[in-house]
Amino acid sequence: MTGVTSRAAFFGLLLLMACAPRGDFTAAPKDRSSLAPETIFVGTSRQMGNDGFSRERSDTTSFVRYDIGIPPEREPGEVNWPPSTRKPDTNRDFLTLNETRFAKAGDFRKALHDAMDLRGQKNAVIYVHGFNNTMAEGVYRVAQMHHDLKVPGVAIHYAWPSRGSALGYVYDRDSALFGRSGFEQLLNEVIASGAKEVIIVAHSMGGALTMETLRQMALRGNTRSLSRIKGIVLISPDLDVDVFRSQAKDIGVLPQPFVIFGSSRDRMLGLSATLSGAQERLGNLEDLTKVADLKVTYYDTAAFSVGDGHFNASASPALLALLGGILGIDLAFRSDARARVGLLQGLVLTVRNATEIVLAPVEAIGEARVR
Repeated sequence: MTGVTSRAAFFGLLLLMACAPRGDFTAAPKDRSSLAPETIFVGTSRQMGNDGFSRERSDTTSFVRYDIGIPPEREPGEVNWPPSTRKPDTNRDFLTLNETRFAKAGDFRKALHDAMDLRGQKNAVIYVHGFNNTMAEGVYRVAQMHHDLKVPGVAIHYAWPSRGSALGYVYDRDSALFGRSGFEQLLNEVIASGAKEVIIVAHSMGGALTMETLRQMALRGNTRSLSRIKGIVLISPDLDVDVFRSQAKDIGVLPQPFVIFGSSRDRMLGLSATLSGAQERLGNLEDLTKVADLKVTYYDTAAFSVGDGHFNASASPALLALLGGILGIDLAFRSDARARVGLLQGLVLTVRNATEIVLAPVEAIGEARVR
């Protein structure tokens, strides 16, 4: 594929995405008994507007709590938005049960502390969205993932100011950089609330933002918060491999375990690499030797690709089961990659410090074999 053809394909895909309907917060009706509530605490560097949090950037981090209703009639990995052509359906649609905006960071800390006490846990999972997300889309996707994964610990979301447009790629890359300090502040607040162990799950550009934030914290000497991060999961990270290596060097010791879900069939990352003038991104590596000296585990999910292959880990029930096992803050989470792959069989390859696991489904989703 020539450079001109690649760019044409990239912008063609973006135009198709731009025409797709977008999700927004929809209030649940009075009769909401069929919805399963999922509480999401949010820190955001989006600017507050007349209609909620906008795509504009804010120097001040805002803190919110959303209670999202999960409908019973859906497949794992699905987020169903109520169409404008009918009334919301509590059996089929994701709906908003409640929104609470905290006037001060201290109010957010107390609410988060109380939520952990109510669960009898001191664990927190922070999700960071990727390219082309509205506020509602990020919050609803986090509710879906946390619900489907059945992860122990409180769910927290960092909402950086994505433009929420398929044509806003450059804006989003700049916004991901802008969002570093807001993410660091959220991490500090989560630790101050009493969280003993923090897991970060980041998608696409959110992976770049996460690495930049960890690097910033390391250079600032913010060891207190860094020491509480007990695992990183990057899903389809849209991040230059050389930049990733440089960030890892500045961070020093990467939080463990450090897991990357990638796919050589990720069309969005392939086109992103072409647009960037590079051969590949961290999320579509074909040669693990480029990160061989780093202690990372790389799950190749190419065999599970659907659509553009950019969010395999949240859409496939089998990969959700694997991701849930990795995120579980227990012995399975801390064990060696060779033991974890038993959750979903695959071919294990080790190159120096890095481990690659090539996953392979068989007759039905959820079953696997070694290939």
